[in-house]
Amino acid sequence: MSWGTELWDQFDNLEKHTQWGIDVLEKYIKFVKERTEIELSYAKQLRNLSKKYQPKKNSKEEEEYRYTSTRAFLATLNEMNDYAGQHEVISENMTSLITAELTRYVQELKQERKSHFHDGRKAQQHIETCWKQLEASKRRFERDCKEADRAQQYFEKMDADINVTKADVEKARQQAQLRHQMAEDSKAEYSSTLQKFNSEQHEHYYTHIPNIFQKIQEMEERRIVRIGESMKTFAEVDRQVIPIIGKCLDEITKAAESVDHKNDSQMVIEAFKSGFEPPGDVDFEDFTQPMKRTVSESSLSNSRGDGKSEPKFGSKSKGKLWPFIKKNKLMSLLTSPHQPPPPPPASASPSAVPNGPQSPKQQKEPLSHRFNEFMTSKPKIHCFRSLKRGGAGPEDFSNLPPEQRRKKLQQKVDELNRDIQKEMDSRDALTKMKDVYIKNPQMGDAASVDHRLAELGQNIEKLRLEVQKFEGWLAEVEGRLPARSEQPRRQSGVYEAQNASGVNSCAQDRESSPDGSYTEEQSQETEMKVPATDFDDEFDDEEPLPTIGTCKALYTFEGQNEGTISVAEGEMLYVIEEDKGDGWTRIRRNEDEEGYVPTSYVEVYLDKNAKDVHKPLQKISE
Repeated sequence: MSWGTELWDQFDNLEKHTQWGIDVLEKYIKFVKERTEIELSYAKQLRNLSKKYQPKKNSKEEEEYRYTSTRAFLATLNEMNDYAGQHEVISENMTSLITAELTRYVQELKQERKSHFHDGRKAQQHIETCWKQLEASKRRFERDCKEADRAQQYFEKMDADINVTKADVEKARQQAQLRHQMAEDSKAEYSSTLQKFNSEQHEHYYTHIPNIFQKIQEMEERRIVRIGESMKTFAEVDRQVIPIIGKCLDEITKAAESVDHKNDSQMVIEAFKSGFEPPGDVDFEDFTQPMKRTVSESSLSNSRGDGKSEPKFGSKSKGKLWPFIKKNKLMSLLTSPHQPPPPPPASASPSAVPNGPQSPKQQKEPLSHRFNEFMTSKPKIHCFRSLKRGGAGPEDFSNLPPEQRRKKLQQKVDELNRDIQKEMDSRDALTKMKDVYIKNPQMGDAASVDHRLAELGQNIEKLRLEVQKFEGWLAEVEGRLPARSEQPRRQSGVYEAQNASGVNSCAQDRESSPDGSYTEEQSQETEMKVPATDFDDEFDDEEPLPTIGTCKALYTFEGQNEGTISVAEGEMLYVIEEDKGDGWTRIRRNEDEEGYVPTSYVEVYLDKNAKDVHKPLQKISE
């Protein structure tokens, strides 16, 4: 099977076919090039997708990736990044092994095809030239033969005519001979040209054209083989990355299998556990018994007037509600008036009003309703808000619950210890360098590192002081927390005030106002003491709120609502909480009598050097 013998007369069709083959090859190159662009675009999109969902550094998202489920998701993102890398490898290999190689081959193929068809056209032109020469020789021989016949006929005619002279006859005879000689020469030339043409034509159709067409056939077959090999390479490039892609998928599967719901649940406990104990039961408060209007402590501790005392460290107190709320503040939340204070009397003389201004009357709410309101009200306290991730807080983390504070302090101590180790390693390296400089002065000046060594020493000392400070706070917290191995945990212990303004940061931020709402005023941070003993009656022994000044009653006020106290005109009392903007001032008459009065009914004298709360007061008449 040869194109030279089978397709000897299909020069033009072969030219069209080979051009079509090159077009197919270029089309395949374009296909592969677009495939590589798709792979690159896909890899880029995968990388952007992986980057988009990566946790931001130094953000709360980074903290969320400590759970097994989120770690598995992070592993999936990382594997998808590697997965994208394999698609980039596919694109690179296809570009180098297929696109680039075929592009060079197409250029070579075009040059080779051009050369072969140029030789074919040259052979065609040569055989056409020979054919033209044969035709010219044939026409000349034919013309000479006709001329010779006419000359012979003319001679015979002249010879037969008796009227023609002998000279004319001789002339005609010579002309006829000349024409016959020319015809013979043309015949010989035509015969020679014909033989030459036949030889050229045989060589053209049996030698030159078959050779040229055979080369074109081989060229086309090489193109076909080359495009087949490229298609095989196309598949092999994909197949080479399948093991790595499979490994990526295996790693994703492995990460998914590592998800541990129990471990995640435990981590939630460790992340948000406060260390506090749930509140105890609320005691029944019997309102049928006479009791003081201003403060009722039966819901939080045993009544002071029942004559019974319990051991300070013996059994758990059943009446405790919130281990982080000071008793008198909780009672003020339960008993403070819920309505705005009444306006001062319109009369110029307070005595013109028989009973003085009356506070707005309202039906007393049951204690359970007050507790529900207290428990469901939106907390506006710093200590709970600061529990949110990323919340700012004091250096000792005193705004956090005990368990969370302990963890933060431990992390800080570990971090400082790592910093100390780094500084010590740097100091050791500089010390060795200094020793080398001392032994070999030509290598450097030993005194040049003294300044840096001094700086490192100062840094280490500062870090050690920081470690001591945080270890002190840590020891304090660990001493207050109940033993971690005890089951059940022991009840959270007593609170001791470390300053004159409150018992802890939560309670200080939850200052009560007469309308039952919370304020957000910052006060001195205090800390919680939690001994290993049972919860006792520390609320009964708690110090009362300190006085911040005195006040003089301008009008008589009959306290009708819970949390208010009755005062007489001209009476002097102690101020223990000034007006928070709600129109009420908290005052104290003696150790057992305190409550709220309208701010407009008293004249307040604030004094930093407050008087003793136990000193009796005298009524001053106007």
